[in-house]
Parts: sequence; C-alpha cells; structure tokens
Amino acid sequence: MSMAVSANRRKSIVILGGGFGGVYTAMELGKLLKREPDVDITLINRENYFVFQPMLPEVVSGSIGILDTIVPIRRLCPQVNLFTREVETVDLDAKVITTSPGFWPQPRKLEYDYLVLALGTVMNFAGLPGLQEHGLPFKTLGDALFLRNHILHILEEADIEEDRDRRQKLLTFVVAGGGFSGVEAIAEVNDFVREAAKAYRRIDLNEIRLVLLHSGSRILPELSEDLGTFAQRILERRKVEIRLNTRLAGATGEHVLLDGGERIPTKTLISTVPSAPHPLLAALPCRKERGRIVTNEFLELPEFPGVWAVGDCARIVDHKSGQPCPPTAQHAIRQAKCIATNIVATIRGTARRPFTYSSLGTVAALGHHSAVADILGVKVSGYLAWHLWRFFYFMKLPGLDRKLRVAIDWLLDVILPMDIVQLKIARSASISYEHFEPGEAIFRQGDWGDKVYIIMKGEVEIVREEPGKGEILLTKQGSGDCFGELALLSNAPRSATVRTVTAVDALTIDRGAFNSLLAGFAPLRKIFEQMSQERLEKDKERLGPTAREIP
Repeated sequence: MSMAVSANRRKSIVILGGGFGGVYTAMELGKLLKREPDVDITLINRENYFVFQPMLPEVVSGSIGILDTIVPIRRLCPQVNLFTREVETVDLDAKVITTSPGFWPQPRKLEYDYLVLALGTVMNFAGLPGLQEHGLPFKTLGDALFLRNHILHILEEADIEEDRDRRQKLLTFVVAGGGFSGVEAIAEVNDFVREAAKAYRRIDLNEIRLVLLHSGSRILPELSEDLGTFAQRILERRKVEIRLNTRLAGATGEHVLLDGGERIPTKTLISTVPSAPHPLLAALPCRKERGRIVTNEFLELPEFPGVWAVGDCARIVDHKSGQPCPPTAQHAIRQAKCIATNIVATIRGTARRPFTYSSLGTVAALGHHSAVADILGVKVSGYLAWHLWRFFYFMKLPGLDRKLRVAIDWLLDVILPMDIVQLKIARSASISYEHFEPGEAIFRQGDWGDKVYIIMKGEVEIVREEPGKGEILLTKQGSGDCFGELALLSNAPRSATVRTVTAVDALTIDRGAFNSLLAGFAPLRKIFEQMSQERLEKDKERLGPTAREIP
C-alpha cells in the first residue's frame, strides 16, 4: 500500500547506520531526489566515514594503507545531512529518533516521515566469559589497526623472551570463526606473521602456530563443499591448524577456552563470531526472527508503513527465489537501491517494486596470492581466483581517489619489503574488566606492579613463597575485596602470588589511572595505606613479626 505524504511541508528521510546498507541507501536517494528541494535526507552514524570492510585484512598486513579502506561519508553523499552521533532511542509510534548529546549535554530529537534501519550487527559476548575483555574483535578500522600493532608487539616480545613456554604462548594466534571474515583474517595474519618474523633474529618460524576454530563440519559454509575443502587444504598446507566442530567457550588473558575443557595457551584471540543484531532493535515493537527484523517484499516493516530495514539487521527474503538473503555486502548494496527506489515511489505515490537479486557469486581470499570463488556457477580457485577477488573489490571500492591509492599500494607491495613498524598509540589511563578461570595466576610473586584489582565475583587465594617453608597461604578474598595496590603505592615488585580459586570477574585499574586517582583525591591514598597496614598486622598475627604486607 502506498503511503504518500502531504506535499505542503518538507518530507524527512532518516537513515540509521553508516555501513553498506545505510550509505548506499543515502547515495541512491541523493541521486533520485536531487531535484526534490522539499525532501531532507539525514544519515546518523557514530563515525563520519564509511569503511570498506572486505579489505580490512589487508590493512593488518600493510598491503594497503591504513586510511585507504575508508571514505568520508560527506563526499559519498553530498546531498545528505550527516549526524555523527550515537542513536539512543527509536520511537516508531511517535516517529522520533533521539541521538546522544554532542559538546553540550542535551540529546537531539529528530522527527521523520520515512525511516531506514541499517544498524547492522554487534559482537555478542553472552555465554562466553572473558571474550569481551580478552578477545580482539575484527570489524572496524580501529580493530584492524589495533590488531596489526598487537601482532608486531607480540613479535617484538617473542624475539627477546627467554622462557620457551612463554615464547610459544606469544607465537600462538587463534582465530574464532570459519566463515568469510575468519578465513580471510587468518589467511592474511598467517602471511603477515610468517613474513614479518623473518626480520627477527631469535624467532624460529617453526614455533609460529595459527589455529582456526570453527563450530561447523567445514569452513566457508557459504561456498560449495568442494571449494570449502580446497580452501581448507590450502590453509593447512600453509601451516594453519583447523579445528572443526570446535566451539569457543571463553577466554582469559593467557588461554582460549574450548568446549570440553581444553585450553589453548595464547596471548592473541581474534574473534569474528558471534554477532547479534544491534541492541536498539530488540526494543522495537515489530516482528523479528533470531533478532533480525522481518520485512515484506518491498523491504518495509509490515506493522509500520514508512519504515524500512536493510543489511545484516534485517531478515530479507528474495521475492523471486523465496530464500533469505545472506548478510553480504553485495546483497546489502542491492537492497539499499531497492529501498531508495521504493521510498521515492512512496513519496510520489507511484508503484513500488519487490526485492529480487541473483548473486553474481562469492569469493574468499586465502592469502599468498590465492583464493576460492564461485562466479555465476563457475568454480575457480588459486591464483586466478585471487585476481578475481582483487578485481571485484577494487571495482566496488567507492571513490576514484581510494581506487588510485589502493592500486599504488598493491604495486608497491610487490616491489618493496613488508613494513613492520609498530605504531605506539598512547593509551589514556584506563579502568576495565578482566575474567579469570579457576586455578589461574592473576600475578606472581616478583612481578612488576601494573594494576589494582577489585573482585566483582569469585574468590582468590594469596600465597607467598618463604625460604625454607615453601608456599604459605596468606589469605583468601572474595567479592568486594581489593588487592594489588601495595606494589603501586611502594613502587616495588609483587610480594605474593594471587591465584583464582573459582572463576573471577575483576575490575582493574591500571597504574596511570590509579596514580591519577591518588593525586586528585588525597584521602584515597590514606584509605589504601590504612588497608595495607591492617593486612600487615593480620599477617604478623599468623606468620610472626617477619611478615611482609600482602600485595
């Protein structure tokens, strides 16, 4: 049913989200409504740029520049009003969007006539303890840059690490998720780590271990079985260990936890799963399936005419095939064009068209100049598929300037050595959360004091190695207790070991944040010093006059 808006006032179209669905909807609307002065198009996104996510793995390896995968939204959509804000609430009944405040603490409310939901997905950490604290997501440009710096930091530390077990833990890299994102991530990381490690004199390439975890029976389930099998053989030939039918159960700062209790010692867990629809969508009073918004054949919400959904956050069925569309970029782009056409038809009171799209194919890069592809039913693998992968995404990359930059980067990547510069981005003093499994050492006697810990849930034991006496239990602590402050107050090594008795969730305050708190609030130092003195007196009662304070 067409829903034409009265022509005696300006019409407002609001788009939520700056991914493929949101940006391409805005671009298409800008073209179709270029000569419609009475229509305002607004896009709300927390960044002012669009990220071409398929090329993010190449940012990690340095094959292309850090900024070459992003394009300013204002250049792509010159006819669109851009709000770089977070969306706080969506009121479908009142047709009002509330955004987060800017420099002044007042939220902004926007009324709309037509709304496009393109909020995509977010990482889902439910049921996976420690993943949020210790996993490295791989979704944004910031994630790719952080991962690159992390890998180079790992190699720097491994080159000077004397302990064999610690060096092996450093040189083990785990990727969770065997879909397109996970496979392309581990392929690029594998090439990057093994090539970069050649510049480090003390790293043995045979010590490098890469593990791909996948809950299914084969990787790349989006492709045919024979292409998935080919991809698996290629990765295994390049020394990637593939663990099928293996589910991630959680993570700590030292281990990846698997279903069944197995642990993989590592300092690097790259997580491409699981994902869930944006939390704002859960509160919307519309039909959903597995959290994704159900649309009709015009990509409109049946319960709310004038509201459309696109991309990963929507469950869209192809009108022609009757099959749900996969959450891929090429489908989101086609859906965006369909939505833009239908919004314009609704404004003008003309006929709308249902969404149909026959995929041109799928392609996945495997690193080292190889890929697998299914193009219009023709299956291609190896070097030719890799060229097809590059050509396909090069043509899809928006902006002539970005195409030129990427082309130059690819050329230089062939003739110049790999760049292994680690960008030391200064971190501000931070307060964060950490998760620990039972029997795990949070820190050991003699370690450098870097954090203060406040137990949110669980129990720890504090023990000390005494000459001639062995290990002595000093005390146990539980929820609400604090430890680790003495080493920061006295600028001395840890005087005891803290080990978990049960699973523990802790609030951590790093040295910079702790010192800032003490400098800005003098009574807080007295509180911590008094707490340390009380512990010393208790230690003397148990251990005698030679007792030292608990860390």
